[in-house]
Amino acid sequence: MKGIQYYDRYRKTIATEQVLGEGYLRFIYGNPLGKLALHTLVKRAFFSRILGRRMDAPSSKKAIADFIREYGIDMNEALLPAEDYATFNQFFYRRLKPGARPVCTGTTVAFPADARHSGWQDASAMESVFVKGQQFDLPSLLGSAELGERYARGSIVLSRLCPTDYHRYHFAASGTPSPALLIPGPLASVSPYCLRKKLAWLWTNKRELTLLDTPDCGTVAILAVGATGVGAIHQTYTPGQPVAKGDEQGYFAFGGSTIITFFEPGRIRLAPDLLEQTSRCTELYARQGDCMGYLQ
Repeated sequence: MKGIQYYDRYRKTIATEQVLGEGYLRFIYGNPLGKLALHTLVKRAFFSRILGRRMDAPSSKKAIADFIREYGIDMNEALLPAEDYATFNQFFYRRLKPGARPVCTGTTVAFPADARHSGWQDASAMESVFVKGQQFDLPSLLGSAELGERYARGSIVLSRLCPTDYHRYHFAASGTPSPALLIPGPLASVSPYCLRKKLAWLWTNKRELTLLDTPDCGTVAILAVGATGVGAIHQTYTPGQPVAKGDEQGYFAFGGSTIITFFEPGRIRLAPDLLEQTSRCTELYARQGDCMGYLQ
């Protein structure tokens, strides 16, 4: 498998992702013996709980400095200095300083997270993702035939967070959020190494669905997808309480994961560079709060 490449919106160039645990992912999802371990151990919830406990243990603090150095984490953005985090997980879902992620203004919707994003103006045009022949099963993904039909011709943005990213996610628009609906499932990785083999992990993994009722872009469906090492998806918003565009919705503990944002048909026009890179089967790197699209 080739390395994971993406387009950097800010540098306007193709970059290669520095993948945490790359050798492990290649073995687990590309080797027959690795696949045996995947089905008997890795995707099981208890495996992620064990990883989570290790990252919550005081002894995990010693891994923070090496992680920052190896992956070039910009701690100038962080609300607290590295030494103030008692565990690796506290560092992993760290908050940023006010203003570190400016939120786009005007008639726009914002990216929910620092991530590598793919976007489709019309979900029915999604011919393939990562490899030919693998398509989204929207009813299964959303856990509802009714919602699958509602968003079948709408716009979709898939935002893939890497373990090296800022791991809090935010609302793409202003509105009033529903309680999060838990859709149970296993916890496989959502790295492209894995999705190239089986895209269905997105709609079989554990996930949580929030519906955001907005005044300008209809009802926005927000799906937080868990992954290996992400046994808990932490929602930090208050259901029924209005939120502003860019307000925090929640965070993931250790591990990479994905946010998928669904818009009803005719509500928004996705950013040109997002559509262009997706048409080339390339993800677009953009930070939380930056412009994801425009109101129609």
